[in-house]
Amino acid sequence: MKLSHIIAAAALTVLPVTAMAEPWSLDSCISYAIGHNLDVRSAMLERYRGDLSVTEAKDRFLPTLSASAAQNWDFGRGLTAENTYANRNTSSFGVGANFSLPLFQGLSALRQLRQAQANLRTLDLQVEYAKDEVTLGVMAYYLQVLYNREIASVRREELRLSQTQLERQQILFEAGKVPEVDVLQAKAQVASGEVAVVNADNDYRLALVDLSRALELNDTQGFDILPVDLDGELPRLASADEVYRNALSNNSGILAARSSVDLAGHAISVAKSGYLPRLSFNAGLNSSYYTLSGMDNTSFGRQMRDNFSKSLGFSLSIPIFDAFATRNQVRQAKVQQLSAELELERRESDLLKTIRQAYCQAEGAEAQYRAGEVAVTSSKAALDAMTEKYTYGRANATEWEQARSNYITTLSQQVRAKYEMILRNRILNFYNRH
Repeated sequence: MKLSHIIAAAALTVLPVTAMAEPWSLDSCISYAIGHNLDVRSAMLERYRGDLSVTEAKDRFLPTLSASAAQNWDFGRGLTAENTYANRNTSSFGVGANFSLPLFQGLSALRQLRQAQANLRTLDLQVEYAKDEVTLGVMAYYLQVLYNREIASVRREELRLSQTQLERQQILFEAGKVPEVDVLQAKAQVASGEVAVVNADNDYRLALVDLSRALELNDTQGFDILPVDLDGELPRLASADEVYRNALSNNSGILAARSSVDLAGHAISVAKSGYLPRLSFNAGLNSSYYTLSGMDNTSFGRQMRDNFSKSLGFSLSIPIFDAFATRNQVRQAKVQQLSAELELERRESDLLKTIRQAYCQAEGAEAQYRAGEVAVTSSKAALDAMTEKYTYGRANATEWEQARSNYITTLSQQVRAKYEMILRNRILNFYNRH
């Protein structure tokens, strides 16, 4: 990835983002969040740094070439050609060029390149892991919005029933068939229902705010989402063990942790390079010009030609004792590898717990949803029957209120089971992907 692409992505989020007029789907929310989430962008920036590290590691195989120049002036007493001291001023000028080619670096450059490439693979997986975390987070926020919206509808239905009951009570009271206390009780139920509607609407708006924050939206005016299709939300659940086996092969977090273990192994290899010798080839060109005050000095051009020299040589460095620096570096690298292995084990354990929990919750929610379908139908029929009995005076207000409460309770439980089932199934399908 080019740096300009990252800069462009960063500049995009500085501009105000206005929510689209039409409702957003879950896929569009996930796609938008991945493109704008700060953690994902940070991971992509780290990935770019890893790319630069690979280039830097490759450049270690290249030779170095440098040029130098120096001008010096000396004043006061100095040694002369007659081996005596005299007060004379001298001036010297020198130029040179040096070339160095590493022939063998104790395999350090090769191992550092492999380490940089392994690090880049790890960073690629970290980017995918960040995207996966954003996906799961947006999924949960999205379904929470739908759940709160449907609960708000339940509260409105509850308020509608209470208002209908109040109207009946007032008619019966005016006809002298019920006492005034029944009317007052019905008014209290309406007031309680109005408060419940306000609270449910507020919970819905707060859930929308949480989702918009997850999407990094700067402007949420007109922001709304589409419902999910329940017909496609009841696939046959794979077993928890099967989901876990697939996740071990495909989950970005697990793959990134494994890559970190491999990266730590490369770090050990790089550290061990300190035990090996190093050999390099060197070449140089040099010349100088020297003047002495009070003396006839050879011309600049003549001296530069006469003092011109060339050099070739090999440099061999054999480590004998480095105050245990290499040994300590190897030990530190081995400790880091153990830490990476523990992190891999922790992630695998957390993943297994997450999948098993999601599986149990999905099974329980599905059973609750299936049973809830019957419960909602039955409680609605019971409420209708109780309403008819109450209208003809064969039931009192308390009995009707109990039937209404049972209906609203089963309806709320059905909504909760529905979205719990959808969320857990989607989580399992996410981990079970191939």
